[in-house]
Amino acid sequence: MIGSLVRIILFICAIALITFGVTFLMETGGEVRLTLGGKEYSFSPLMAVIGVVLLFIAVWIITAVFKLLVAVFRFFNGDETAISRYFNRNREKRGFDALSDGLVALAAGEGRTALAQVAKAEKMLQRPELTNLISAQAAEMSGDTKKALKYYKHLLENDRTRFVGVRGLMKQKLAIGDTETAMRLAEKAFALRPAHEDTQNLLFELQSDAGDWSGAKETVLMKVKKGALPKDVGRRREAVLSYADAKELLDAGDIEAGTKAAIEANKIAPTLIPAATLAAEMLTLSGQKPQAVKVLKKAWAGQPHPDLAAAFAEIEDDESSAQRLKRFAALTKVNPNSTETRLLKAELALSDEDFPAARRALDDLHETEPTARSLSLMAAIHRGEGAGDEVVRGWLNKALNASRGPQWICGSCNKIHNAWAPKCDNCKAFDGMDWKMPPQSDDVAQTVRSLPFVDTMLTAPNADAGDVVDVEVSES
Repeated sequence: MIGSLVRIILFICAIALITFGVTFLMETGGEVRLTLGGKEYSFSPLMAVIGVVLLFIAVWIITAVFKLLVAVFRFFNGDETAISRYFNRNREKRGFDALSDGLVALAAGEGRTALAQVAKAEKMLQRPELTNLISAQAAEMSGDTKKALKYYKHLLENDRTRFVGVRGLMKQKLAIGDTETAMRLAEKAFALRPAHEDTQNLLFELQSDAGDWSGAKETVLMKVKKGALPKDVGRRREAVLSYADAKELLDAGDIEAGTKAAIEANKIAPTLIPAATLAAEMLTLSGQKPQAVKVLKKAWAGQPHPDLAAAFAEIEDDESSAQRLKRFAALTKVNPNSTETRLLKAELALSDEDFPAARRALDDLHETEPTARSLSLMAAIHRGEGAGDEVVRGWLNKALNASRGPQWICGSCNKIHNAWAPKCDNCKAFDGMDWKMPPQSDDVAQTVRSLPFVDTMLTAPNADAGDVVDVEVSES
């Protein structure tokens, strides 16, 4: 309405100016003289102006005809669109100008303005592969999700824009929380462009969140193949995914496939502690005990861990303390100076009631690394050596207030986890858990893994129950 009124006013003003100019020239006296070829021509001012205008029009017509002839010549020489380009060039120019204005408005965050400019460009250009994408993004920016969805669907119709359309629909589904459909769309986008890194990352995240470990493994392999992921990182992730797949298969009762996946995970990453313990457990159940020992020794060489010792103990479930002490020598001679190895040797000596050996194994750990576990072992040693309740109670009180020791901690958000998992349940980081000491403020003394004999000693009838730490039994 306002635009039409403005155009009417401008038209009236233009007519008024032309009328004024013609009247002024008619009332102006004098003449315009032009000498050409020795002859002199005289014109009134009005006729001179009209002549100049006609001259410009003639030049413009001649130029246009010349360009048309050039286009016809090109057409007959094989350029099939030459003539159509000639007639549409002005329209196309205005269309690209409108498209440029739409891009500028989109960059400035003016979604509605961008939509209006792109709609104008579409009418002039008839190039939906150019305009639909900008229209979809402008509709998203202005909050019109239905219109954005319509434009993204249009992009699916063109081979050149199908990938962008699939990604746009995928983002729409993610925005409303439809992760199942989003994952299917991510798979389609991945199939269209396997080397697209953002699509790789998003698909992997969706697959791992959904527990699609096999699919996530294929994505990782493709990332390594396309150079988007270092080979060593890819191998580690492949092992983690194989382990997660093994756990799921075993929980579902598929022992054969679960065992195969667990052994594969351990083969890919021998130092991945959860994979090593699971592989050793399945090898032991299938009667392959020597192979289970090799698996645990190799993992222990990488990083000693209580879970590895527990799995090593389960290889032989019916043996005396002396036999166990002798068998564990194969493990304790690997990484003999590590804290975990020293704690394990002390527990084994306690189970054999060799208290001096337990004290020698523990050495000064209760001073250099005073954790609930090392201090509880000192309480057990004193109890075994016949110390009084007051002494034992003193060590137990220290254990209650001491650090719990190393735990599984997410490297991204620092959350402490009771057990290792492929993904952090807080920040969703994949394979981000490390076995390390927690920050002092977050460290709370809780259960202590030790041998059953240590548990029995610390909960003896003559001990004060109120001062006894909770000892978690672990057959290590």
